[in-house]
Amino acid sequence: MTTEPSSDKARAGRASQALREFLHTESAGAILLALGAATALIWANSPWSASYRDLWSSYPPVSLSGLGLDFDLRHWINDGAMTLFFFVVGLEIKRELTVGHLNSLRTAALPAIAAFGGMLVPAILYLSIAGSTEPRGWAIPVATDIALAVGALSVAGSRLPPWFRAFLLALAIVDDIGAIIIIAVVYSSGVKTWWLVAGASSVLITLALQKLGAKSPIVYVVVGAWMWLALYKAGIHPTIAGVVMGLLTPAAMRRGKPLIDSLQHALHPWSTFGVVPIFALANSGVEVSMTGLRDAFGSPITWGIVVGLLVGKPLGIVVATRLTVRARVADLPADGSGRQLLGTSMAAGIGFTVAIFITELALTEPTDQANAKLAILVASILSAVLSIVLLTRGSSKSVEID
Repeated sequence: MTTEPSSDKARAGRASQALREFLHTESAGAILLALGAATALIWANSPWSASYRDLWSSYPPVSLSGLGLDFDLRHWINDGAMTLFFFVVGLEIKRELTVGHLNSLRTAALPAIAAFGGMLVPAILYLSIAGSTEPRGWAIPVATDIALAVGALSVAGSRLPPWFRAFLLALAIVDDIGAIIIIAVVYSSGVKTWWLVAGASSVLITLALQKLGAKSPIVYVVVGAWMWLALYKAGIHPTIAGVVMGLLTPAAMRRGKPLIDSLQHALHPWSTFGVVPIFALANSGVEVSMTGLRDAFGSPITWGIVVGLLVGKPLGIVVATRLTVRARVADLPADGSGRQLLGTSMAAGIGFTVAIFITELALTEPTDQANAKLAILVASILSAVLSIVLLTRGSSKSVEID
């Protein structure tokens, strides 16, 4: 009679533990991410700046040009190593959809609607400012960097109710889903049908292997590598393969623990402490000079991104949240305040990793890319500072939000 409630309680406990581990890793990873970005900036503006450019534009000693993969080092990081990052994102999405804050319509409604508002408003603001200059950049300010956003919230400590951290995580996961769809649909060109079919066959092969009980990770790595190659050949960004394989990972128990949690526990540190800081190091080296700054802040692209992240992101989230609460679709915690909601929403304006990733896809001119990266850095720093100030200063007394 008591088995089912006990089982539910155990599942809830495991989900809570997995969430705590995820948030702890992201908070610690935010420090390395920031160090990677800072190192890139210093290096690119030092007397050794040529070595920075030469390193990332160099080619690995082992060539795969026979497969059409003639990539320089930065390309391998952005298209290859980042696949692990997106695989971990796929695992987290799967976990949230099965046992997390997105596993029911009631719990998913508020973060999902808030995330939609937080993507829509920045895109509109960007297009209104820079749409006539470079409309393809509209997706740059729509994404949230989970590691840095969680890191900003961690500064508030126990002053911030746990609900807001869970809300931000769920919101950022929906953001990631939106960004993944945008990357797959908007920034794919000249899709080749047969290669797309080959990529889709990997999904069927994975499902068949799971049905047959195949447990060797090597088998799934090979299938995932084939999917990656097929998507690249099809004209779809190959990192999508990581997300798909993450979503295909079964939520079943293995050795007394959900397989998703086991994989996250094993791979999340590699992604957070390895791949993401290296990505930041390889892509954040913007040369800063008085002339460059003047040109950057005279560019509509720069202002479209800064306004989109710094103003559009929190505005869209707060307005969408208020409308959802007023419609009685969802509730806010009784111990929360409007200031804490705004501070949490400001943290969502830290759009570093995925924003820079989309910049590399959306913009082709080196000057535009440099201006966009500078805008992301400025907006992310200001968003983090404002979020921390809002969450640590003044009264956190509960106020009526609607």
